[in-house]
Amino acid sequence: MNNVHQTKCAKEPVAIKVENLVKTYGNDVKALDGLTFSVKAGAIFGFLGPNGAGKSTAVHIMTTLVNPDHGKVTIAGMDIISNQAVIRQTIGCVAQKSGVDLLSTGRENLTLQGQLYGLRGSQLRTRVSDLLERFHLTKVAKRPANTYSGGMQRKLDIAMGLIHRPRILFLDEPTTGLDPESRTALWESIRELAKEEGLTVLITTHYLEEADQLADEVAIIDHGKIIIKGNPEKLKEELHGDILQLELSETNSFENIEHIISDLPEIQEIMIENDSVYIRTDSSAKIVAVVLGILEKAGVNIKSTTISRPTLDDVYMKYTGKTLSKSEGEVDS
Repeated sequence: MNNVHQTKCAKEPVAIKVENLVKTYGNDVKALDGLTFSVKAGAIFGFLGPNGAGKSTAVHIMTTLVNPDHGKVTIAGMDIISNQAVIRQTIGCVAQKSGVDLLSTGRENLTLQGQLYGLRGSQLRTRVSDLLERFHLTKVAKRPANTYSGGMQRKLDIAMGLIHRPRILFLDEPTTGLDPESRTALWESIRELAKEEGLTVLITTHYLEEADQLADEVAIIDHGKIIIKGNPEKLKEELHGDILQLELSETNSFENIEHIISDLPEIQEIMIENDSVYIRTDSSAKIVAVVLGILEKAGVNIKSTTISRPTLDDVYMKYTGKTLSKSEGEVDS
């Protein structure tokens, strides 16, 4: 059984259940390594982790595109291996790579998608019009999609995933490449959808703010395993106190810093990464001057000092030993 930390929650109907999922590519690339989690019906669930952590592979399996090597997945109570056709009618999926035909208009893209799901006549026309209105695309519905902004194209992508009224919607990195304004607008659309249509939404993302803003629950995945799962606010609250970040000179030696300040009773945890020291404390106002004084006497040069409340990046760092940006760098290198 995986040693997964998980906040307690009341029992509710489960829309997605993943048990001990394993997927290996080639001889030695283990994308998923005993992945286990569940998503409550009607929830927005954030699947958080760096690129290469296994998020997209998990989505491919949950949406019946790839079979696992081992483990079990049920979607709306149905096994993904023996009920693939029914599950594909039950879910909507918006892949990381856009499925929009750029030469067709917004209305044509939605109409074709609806026809693929068997919609016809007035039922199809009404659904297309409703989705164009919901995503504020009515005014551009007759324009080719290649004239749309990136945010508009992504909205059309999501509308296409909703054309057949799915009960569960998978969004794989939905805001990658969007500017901050378009990202915020898309978040609002997703929140409205989940609330008004009672959708269960699973979002994979490597944007900490996205998971924090949208998700009722988040699961942090690292190397194909769930490291921590729970409500974002509760996970942050569990890290009591503030985070004191000290950015140090690149020429400093970091080897003795933890030893120098670790005896201070106000310090709960110390993390060192790149050119920064992260200190978790309940007494930030009191401890900052003390720490700076001790390090100054030891010849450590401080470039900047920041005090902040715990974030999901701090949660990620606590359970993985590194920040998400550091994990991204390891994957890319």
